[in-house]
Amino acid sequence: MLATVNRILLAVAGAVLLAAGIVVLTGAWPLHGRHAPLLSEATRDRYWHADGWWWWAVLAALAVGVLLALWWLLSQLRRPRLPAVVVDTGDGAYAMLRGRALEEAVAAEAGALDGVAGCRVALRGRRGSPALRVALELEPHAVPADALAAVAGPVLTHARTSAGLPELPAEARLKVTSHRAQRVT
Repeated sequence: MLATVNRILLAVAGAVLLAAGIVVLTGAWPLHGRHAPLLSEATRDRYWHADGWWWWAVLAALAVGVLLALWWLLSQLRRPRLPAVVVDTGDGAYAMLRGRALEEAVAAEAGALDGVAGCRVALRGRRGSPALRVALELEPHAVPADALAAVAGPVLTHARTSAGLPELPAEARLKVTSHRAQRVT
């Protein structure tokens, strides 16, 4: 979702900046030529007075723009993936398990299941209570219920016991790979 919003915002900003650059360089329609003033005397007299709705509309648009820019900046600073998981070693000490290592192990084990063409795993949540998001890409002949049961059973149990976690909630998303129709000749 965030990647889509980033692409849309960058495309819109790029288009606006390109259009503004072309207008300024050519001195086109709103500028009335290269040597004409940006705002004519009549325009200044009409819009630059203190009463009326014009300034309130400009200030409201600028405030909305600033709030949207701040929201976008804060969403960029947020870390969507969990960098590490706290593992109890049993002797009163704790160890840190890298989040990427757990993701890769679960993805490798789930990707090796029958009927699974590919698997992506993202570790979310907090260090003490992580959660997995598993995206399975199934082959056309795969039975979704069997693949989901295999992931929910042995794969997640193995991940939970190897990380020493009492529970490891997971969300699975299933998608079937696109394939060409088989021709019978």
